[in-house]
Amino acid sequence: MNTKKRSIFEEVGETSRPQAPKGGMIDARPRGARRAVRIWMMVLFALVVLMIAVGGLTRLTDSGLSITEWAPVTGAIPPLSDADWQAEFDLYRQIPEYQLQNSGMSLAEFKSIYWWEWGHRQLGRVIGLVWALGFVGFLVTRNIPPGWTGRLIAVGALGGLQGAIGWWMVSSGMEGEALDVASYRLATHLGLAFVILGLLAWWVFLLGRSDAQLMQARRTRERRLMGLAGWLAGLVFVQIILGALVAGIDAGRGYTDWPLMAGGILPPQPFEVTPLWRNFFENDGLVQFMHRTGGYIVLAFGIFVFLRARKSPLGATRGAFGVVLGMLLVQMLLGIVTVMHSAPWPLAILHQIGAVALWVLVLRARHQTAYPRTQSVRGNTA
Repeated sequence: MNTKKRSIFEEVGETSRPQAPKGGMIDARPRGARRAVRIWMMVLFALVVLMIAVGGLTRLTDSGLSITEWAPVTGAIPPLSDADWQAEFDLYRQIPEYQLQNSGMSLAEFKSIYWWEWGHRQLGRVIGLVWALGFVGFLVTRNIPPGWTGRLIAVGALGGLQGAIGWWMVSSGMEGEALDVASYRLATHLGLAFVILGLLAWWVFLLGRSDAQLMQARRTRERRLMGLAGWLAGLVFVQIILGALVAGIDAGRGYTDWPLMAGGILPPQPFEVTPLWRNFFENDGLVQFMHRTGGYIVLAFGIFVFLRARKSPLGATRGAFGVVLGMLLVQMLLGIVTVMHSAPWPLAILHQIGAVALWVLVLRARHQTAYPRTQSVRGNTA
């Protein structure tokens, strides 16, 4: 028992004071260069969007088979002499596309399609270089935010896989009597591009706020609306794949009437190809019908989700889904106009860019439901 007497003149300030509690994870100081990593990802995002556009133009100009070899390193150097150009042209003249479709093409005409495909592949190399330089730079300087190393590696690995799938796609157009690449391989190639784009967009959204803000926002997430937004994203992705199947066999250049197809609900002879399953990839009428029907389903479900989102107490959430609905209507109109004009390349590429915008906007709306921004009584978001 402590029997020591305290002086009546003892200063109050001399008493021991309890230590202030140390901050937890929410109060921890942010680590890693989140802003710099976010800017780097935004650059990668812009490059992937450009890659999708250039890839679409390469397809629309029938340029994708002009380079018949896959040389990831040496292929970066284009033909530099007349002999080099002639050698490349001779290789092209050995594949079915030249023999069955472009027989008699001049060297000058070959050069025009060659440059499209070379530019497409070169852009892929640029994306890989930007990723590698950024990742190594952040790793060496220890500026990768905690928990993000795996994600940064994943996007680089997916980029490498995309290059391999690109060659797998191109090689399908050099076999048998093929005049184009296999539509299902084109759909795989484009689908992976949209997966990469979606991951980059989502991570840019996450890096725009601190870990503390994200943890606090999760407490007020609208789970049901978030689930509906996830289903909408899934439907949009399926519709993008169907659009790739249409592009793969030029199915958008036939059946130019709307809302009917050749005067009927179904196109004539939708199952004429044998075996039956090939119709879903190679029958231009059925493939276009699937893409049209997919568009109607996405629009109907998008309207349903929009009406559900109107009940949200957060203005930012309501606004995000309002923008999605607006883009859905624009994309539907673009699709109709593109088909009715037999898919000229300016409209076709605009429709493809519209798909990019819609995809990102749906992901943005879902992110808003998963991590709602705080809102004041006056409706301002923080």
